[in-house]
Amino acid sequence: MESKSNTMLIDALTARTRFGEIMEKAEKEQARFIVSRRGKAKVVIMSVEEYLRSVVKTPDVLIKLQSDAQKAGMDKISDAEIEAEIQAHRKAQLRKK
Repeated sequence: MESKSNTMLIDALTARTRFGEIMEKAEKEQARFIVSRRGKAKVVIMSVEEYLRSVVKTPDVLIKLQSDAQKAGMDKISDAEIEAEIQAHRKAQLRKK
């Protein structure tokens, strides 16, 4: 794998045979991989977090929701707590019927 800053140039065979390692490196190190076939760049592999940060524009409404959630301390709720809230709401809805 050839490296240029945090972007690595790899061929399709390397991408195929080392895909798990590439995924891990993309996620943990925010590395990007440009995959080539027959000397031509074809695709980019990057983490979802990196993709969302650098490619997808976050809608203003989502930015506001995230900001409001942080101010209310809701960004510190665990997945288990969120799931418990969902289950409690569903049970309450069933009782109403």
